[in-house]
Amino acid sequence: MPVYDADDIVELKNRKKRRRRLIKLGVIILLAFISAGMYFTRDTWYPKLRGIGKQYKTIVNSGQLATGNFPIEVTSGSDYQLRYTVKKVLILSDSTLYYYNTDGSLLKKRQHDYSNPVLRVANGKAMVYESGGNRFSVEDEDEVFFTREFDENILFARISSEGYAAVVTTSENYNCEMIVYNRKGEIIYSRKCVDRVSDISFIDDSSGCMMTMIKAENGTHVTTVQEIDFSDKEEKWTSPGLNTLGLEVFGSSEGAFVYGLDSCGYVDRNGKISSYYKYEGELAAAASISGKSAVLVNNEDSRKYNAILFSGNSSEPIIIDLETPAIEVSVFKGLAYILCQDGIYTYDFTGALRSTAKANDSYTGFVRSDNHIFLKGFNRIDRIDYDT
Repeated sequence: MPVYDADDIVELKNRKKRRRRLIKLGVIILLAFISAGMYFTRDTWYPKLRGIGKQYKTIVNSGQLATGNFPIEVTSGSDYQLRYTVKKVLILSDSTLYYYNTDGSLLKKRQHDYSNPVLRVANGKAMVYESGGNRFSVEDEDEVFFTREFDENILFARISSEGYAAVVTTSENYNCEMIVYNRKGEIIYSRKCVDRVSDISFIDDSSGCMMTMIKAENGTHVTTVQEIDFSDKEEKWTSPGLNTLGLEVFGSSEGAFVYGLDSCGYVDRNGKISSYYKYEGELAAAASISGKSAVLVNNEDSRKYNAILFSGNSSEPIIIDLETPAIEVSVFKGLAYILCQDGIYTYDFTGALRSTAKANDSYTGFVRSDNHIFLKGFNRIDRIDYDT
């Protein structure tokens, strides 16, 4: 058994004290580094931490119809078109474009003589074009910014948030031709297309677009996506074909969402198909903003009605069962608003039900504003307050 003198015992105790102090100092320094790291990265983790354990309570809106200036009566029956942009409600009838504020007060009306008018809106501006005709205009309630007329017939046209306009027309020697105008009505891009163009979606502050084209392969319709930069005559890329008849494309910073007659899918910014989903039923409606997408599918044979939600390019679909047939859908500020025969239902993109409101089955569509939902009936527009 070793023998220690008094000096050895004191030295041993001092070494143990120094070791404990060093350990404490090391722990303090480590905690300081962790605290500093958490502070400087708080914008990434704090919002997620704040949401832990938080559950939204489903809001049941009354669905009570507004009075006063409502309902807005429309004389052209069910053929009118209803749009919303920047606190303005726009109604296009067979002869007139009406501008209303959200209280239902008429701000302006402007007559047109288009035989088959179509209304598109973005960021307070309206585009009215003559489907199958040869004219279009870009305007707001105060003025008409520009109008253009063609020798060929207009197949469709689109307007961007920056006020740019893209028009696809027939062509004598090609399948179709695309012409793009800036906000002053000056041509900044044109393209003659061999394949049929089905839709265009502006991207990157209107410096380019996503374009879908349809062709037949092995007896079926295939839809490809092209990314186009208006400063370059050649496309950036062409995606592989999606096995569907593409109806509409929605561009975003992540790529493009395409929904077709029997399926839908995402294409990323490298031109690769990142997801694909085939419907089990008949397409009722679809919408997409900033990569978040919603598709409504009705299967009358099995009495199944579904909303399919996609939170992003490569996300797995969330399937929501609906009680009654789905009619219309809109994506607004990160939520999916669904009109069914028995009411309106709002979901976030985790599939959580955020709010509801009763509505009868006479409505065929709706538009959403910050505080209201405007319901499209046969010859009238109703408004309800709607909180999410």
